[in-house]
Amino acid sequence: MSEAIAHPAAKTAPSSASGRKRRRLNTPTSPRHGASAFFSYLAMAVIFVVFITPLLWLLLAAFDTKATFQTKLPSHWTLDNFSAIMTKDLTFLPLWNSLVLSLSVTVIVVVCSVLAAYPLSRYQSRFNKPFLYSVLFGTCLPISFLMVPVYALFVSMNLLDSTVGTILFMAASSLPMAVWMTKNFMDSVPIELEEAAWVDGASLLRSLRLIVVPLMKPGLAVVSIYVFMGSWGNFFVPYMLLLSPSKQPAAVTIYSFFGLYGTVAYGQLAAFSLIYSLPVVIMYIISNRFLGTYSLAGGVKG
Repeated sequence: MSEAIAHPAAKTAPSSASGRKRRRLNTPTSPRHGASAFFSYLAMAVIFVVFITPLLWLLLAAFDTKATFQTKLPSHWTLDNFSAIMTKDLTFLPLWNSLVLSLSVTVIVVVCSVLAAYPLSRYQSRFNKPFLYSVLFGTCLPISFLMVPVYALFVSMNLLDSTVGTILFMAASSLPMAVWMTKNFMDSVPIELEEAAWVDGASLLRSLRLIVVPLMKPGLAVVSIYVFMGSWGNFFVPYMLLLSPSKQPAAVTIYSFFGLYGTVAYGQLAAFSLIYSLPVVIMYIISNRFLGTYSLAGGVKG
């Protein structure tokens, strides 16, 4: 009887050993996966070089008065490029215009996207999916396709060269994707928290303001950075709608570094680009530092 019981165990021992052997052969360090790992690292290295080379040129050319389009160390490190661009008309006023445009568009889009995403997230309707698909379709339309009728509309309504009109149009063009993103972030906030607030007498707007929005801060930070970066780097819309140089943002006035007959002030262009990128970096650092991540665990009992 004991031999009959021991016999199946003896049979299963080699099979389990072969299974462990097969698992060892399928590890990433095995020769079978060596080639794929090599090509993966090679692709990552190529992408890193392609990404870092323009940034390296930007850093080096900003401190070189004789900079060209080639990436090379400066023969003489200097701050003359920064001194040359630190003027009101060339740097400070365009950056201020960019800041006003981008912050205004960001505030309008975030507020409107929260109000528009709330019914889409909290109320089930047969029109939700068609509406969301139409919103997604609106994000696929190229801005150059819309600018011809928009330009005619601005001329007929006497809004050409109007900062307010430009802000409203840029906010409207950024709203579809912002609504889509905000709705997805809002879906992760448990509705049971709102129901508890409603039992205590809170209204819809009060529960939205005191419960949903605070829990969505990391998501709203993502939407804000997305909208701010899109508005900050937008060249085509301000170029078409803002005609006065005193109203144009830095994304448009950057072309002042491109002279006649193809001459380019590479050093000043690199220095201006470094200053131009600082607000976006600062906004990202602040959002990442103070808003944190989602923390909804334990908020609702099972």
